[in-house]
Amino acid sequence: MSNPGPGQVPSHDHPNPVSVLVPKLDRLARSVPHARHIADQLQAKGVKLALGRDIHDPSDPMGKMFFNILATFAESEADLIRMRTREGMAIARAKGKLRGKQPKLSEKQQRELCRMYATGDYSIGDLAEVFAVSRPTVYRTLNRAAASS
Repeated sequence: MSNPGPGQVPSHDHPNPVSVLVPKLDRLARSVPHARHIADQLQAKGVKLALGRDIHDPSDPMGKMFFNILATFAESEADLIRMRTREGMAIARAKGKLRGKQPKLSEKQQRELCRMYATGDYSIGDLAEVFAVSRPTVYRTLNRAAASS
């Protein structure tokens, strides 16, 4: 039996009390409004929300406040991680360390592929086999060459 997601939790008429266990709040939602929406959906279905080892009752004013505070910290933590990742990538890009995926074919191979295709003696499949690349790579190479000329 698989674990249900927030949209698949049993309704309140389920014979046993149901709890949704979430190890960390940032695993449940990406933002405070999203977390609040999910908590409201769970509450409407009579489902308790367990964060880690604690069960929080979002219908209780203190439980609601605590939940919102935890959601704010989780959202802030996710934002910090995103910001630090972007900063790190910008620094790596400035140092020339972040170059992206390298082409399968060298410039010389690309020119040869285009020349061979232009003769009309080779099909796309033949060129893919000769250069040991996929057919989409051959098409991309030909399209780039056509766009640059």
